[in-house]
Amino acid sequence: MGLRAKIGIAIAATAAVVAVLVGVLVHNRTVDAQFDLAAESIDGRLQSLVQDRAAGVDSGRAIVNPPDLPGPLEAAVRHGKRGVYLEPDGPKPHLWAATELDGDIIALKRPYVREQETLRSLDRVLWMSGIAGTALGCVVGLLVAHRLGRRLTASAATAQRIAEGDLTARLPLGGKDEIAQLTSAVNTMADALAARLQAERDVTANIAHELRTPVAGLVAAAGLLPPSRPTELVQDRAQHVRSLMEDVLEVARLDARTEEADTELRPLGELARRTVRAMGAGSGIGSGAGAGAGGAAGGSGQDGDGGVRRAVEIRVLSDALVETDPRRVERILVNLISNALRHGAAPVTIEVERGVLRVRDSGPGFPETLLAHGPQRFRTGGGSDGHGLGLGLTIASGQARVLGARLTFANPEGGGAEATLDLSEALRTEEDPESGRGPERAGPTDESFGRGGGKTGGDGTDRARDRGMGRGRGRDRTSSDRP
Repeated sequence: MGLRAKIGIAIAATAAVVAVLVGVLVHNRTVDAQFDLAAESIDGRLQSLVQDRAAGVDSGRAIVNPPDLPGPLEAAVRHGKRGVYLEPDGPKPHLWAATELDGDIIALKRPYVREQETLRSLDRVLWMSGIAGTALGCVVGLLVAHRLGRRLTASAATAQRIAEGDLTARLPLGGKDEIAQLTSAVNTMADALAARLQAERDVTANIAHELRTPVAGLVAAAGLLPPSRPTELVQDRAQHVRSLMEDVLEVARLDARTEEADTELRPLGELARRTVRAMGAGSGIGSGAGAGAGGAAGGSGQDGDGGVRRAVEIRVLSDALVETDPRRVERILVNLISNALRHGAAPVTIEVERGVLRVRDSGPGFPETLLAHGPQRFRTGGGSDGHGLGLGLTIASGQARVLGARLTFANPEGGGAEATLDLSEALRTEEDPESGRGPERAGPTDESFGRGGGKTGGDGTDRARDRGMGRGRGRDRTSSDRP
């Protein structure tokens, strides 16, 4: 139950309780006032009759020794008291007044119907007023709850936008109540968070920029060394440092949110095949730390730990045309595949189903911190080797944000880890203007890729390197760490 409903119900319940209490109070006071007035009137008439009878004047209105006199009143009279008694029993209520004179009981009796009807009319008015007051309280409660709920909802929505990375989101200030204090606190928190994150991004970008020239010189110097095993090690480490630096620069560009997607209409299954072929052929997208740790990250290359052969399998359940940036989709796939090869276990499966890509491995699964908070840069989850800066999945998430896609991580019930790239919003139902093919092609296909980009099944040519996949904006290189 939402806060608005709770506030509305609370105010309506309060109005109902107040109406009932007021109604009961008015009812009881009216009953007492009616009885006091009627008792005073009939007692005065009884005293006049007794005085007349004592003077020898009999008006005939008095009842002498009535047989139906109520017992409590008769007992009081026998003890020398004069009393008034309301007899509620019988078809009609009656009001009695009696006293004793010369051994006889002198009494008066009159109907009490008029007072009862007046009381019933009053009760009807009280009920109607109570219902009307409760209804008014409900309306007022809903209005108040709606106003408060709208302000709280706006606060929650703004906090969510801040959590998603929009550090410019702020709440309008107004009022002096507790919600206004909450609004001010949220804005203050957003200002502090924005300043801290901006400082961290500036430091990251500045360090990467300052390192570009010395790292480029280091790579060039390593290339001039005479061929030898130590030279190979130096060159490999220099390339690794350069790749890490370029990853940090890419993260800084993604943080700045200045990147824009260069969209084309492409079959999603073809993008997945080309990506894996390019990785298996040892193109630029698989170089650096990711490919170095996972072998030629195309499937059956040799890994760096013990020569374990790993296969990458593609399953196209139903292909579809998507209007997206192919380079960025390939970049995301490379990072996800390399991450699965490095920290997961074979087999690694890429599943294409219309506008959704799933990368699944058979390893221990993603860490709970990643599932709860998403990828975090410069933080690893203690993978198989414990190395890396945690940039691979961070870059993949940033590229997905640029595409307007959704990248989620999960541990399926059957074991392993599963990353899902949802490009459903980029689906196009019209035919491809170049090939004339529709958005879906019948029949699922399975393809396995080995070293050197060889594959069984499927078709198409490897144009990844011709397109410069792995270069361009930020050089698409995977840092395959599972944060």
